[in-house]
Amino acid sequence: MMADGPPARGHLVCGIDEAGRGPLAGPVAAAAVILPDDFPVGMLGDSKALSPGARVAAYREIVARASWANEWAWPSEIDRLNILGATMLAMRRAFIRLGIQPDLVIVDGTRTPDISCASVAMVKADSRIPAVMAASIIAKVSRDRMMERYDWLYPDYGYGRHKGYPTAAHRAACRLLGPSPIQRMSFNYMKE
Repeated sequence: MMADGPPARGHLVCGIDEAGRGPLAGPVAAAAVILPDDFPVGMLGDSKALSPGARVAAYREIVARASWANEWAWPSEIDRLNILGATMLAMRRAFIRLGIQPDLVIVDGTRTPDISCASVAMVKADSRIPAVMAASIIAKVSRDRMMERYDWLYPDYGYGRHKGYPTAAHRAACRLLGPSPIQRMSFNYMKE
């Protein structure tokens, strides 16, 4: 179901968003966030549009003040389910981990996961709805940090720099070394 605008005031709203659908390696992350009424929403925005410093500052504030959960779908699940199915799985896991029943869940995009709550999908919600902006930030920072950890394990692939996205350097490493243990094998990672 699509929403036409922001929810009515006074309702407990959970925002859900993901990070990492496009990379050739690593998990997809999803976050669910409920912001308190007094949260400083002026610091929020679409996670992709915020500077790294602003994104981390917002992440710290969200973690300290909001109710939130972050979950994952792993490369093997992405390969088995496809990226959309795996994204919906990660979103459902994040919602369940949150452990709070809101009045409404707003999901960035065109689809909602299978959850036990009223939910709507809204295109560009990550730049319009504060709870979804916050979920976008949690998912992005969490995934970037996970890929930096993978960089420690597989330093020759450059995951700390490109985070698994299909850069020329990532593809060159795969050609030279073969796929890493976190490669999404169902993705055409060798495509030029």
